[in-house]
Amino acid sequence: MTVLVERRGRVLKVAINRPHSRNAVDGPTAGLLAEAFKEFERDDALDVAVLCGEGGTFCAGADLKAVASGENMNAMDAAGDGPMGPSRLQLSKPVIAAVEGHAVAGGLELALWCDLRVADPEAVLGVFCRRWGVPLVDGGTVRLPRLIGESRAMDMILTGRPVGAQEALDIGLVNRVSAPGAALASALALAEELTAFPQACMRADRASAQAQWSLSEEDALSREFAGGAAVVNSGETRRGAVRFSRGLGRHGDFESI
Repeated sequence: MTVLVERRGRVLKVAINRPHSRNAVDGPTAGLLAEAFKEFERDDALDVAVLCGEGGTFCAGADLKAVASGENMNAMDAAGDGPMGPSRLQLSKPVIAAVEGHAVAGGLELALWCDLRVADPEAVLGVFCRRWGVPLVDGGTVRLPRLIGESRAMDMILTGRPVGAQEALDIGLVNRVSAPGAALASALALAEELTAFPQACMRADRASAQAQWSLSEEDALSREFAGGAAVVNSGETRRGAVRFSRGLGRHGDFESI
């Protein structure tokens, strides 16, 4: 299988498994990735997903050999799934990218689609497709400026230059740099941390932060309140307050919550 799926409690690990092509994604692999994350969204027993690549590389983008041959090409449709698979999905639950090796071209776009990115110190990110006339069509021109600002995004988009892990951390392109060889382990540990929180509240705050881009401030504030009120009315907030009153989670304690 070119996509490996593994359940780890309430965490789903999704791995691109084409190490012979540096995990470049062809059409069938894109379809499998999209379906894996649709199933993640449907499964109430899963809270967080981790996306990674087998063999020490996150993803080298679309499989240009497939494009050159005309066989197993990535779909180029305005509707439906993105060419790289899940890049158009709007999930209600967070996804973390574990970036080892290269996350370039469409691979960078998959990492940008994720909520958080944990990178190995030797990881490299970039718009390497600049050299081959392959456009960013999986959200790269949208998500990259939103994450790091238009000026820095234009530097990456126009030049296609490589960005190392430390620079990526400095500009906000990645959220964590792990110890050497520990990006996946760190991403899985972070995912486990997120599963410990009250999920309705976390998802409501996440959804509000994502939705506000297309809203006026007034509408964004109204949406934020509506989502928060639904959480309060669900009883989740009161249950948290009861735990607090019993002494749990005080003084910055994230373990006993």
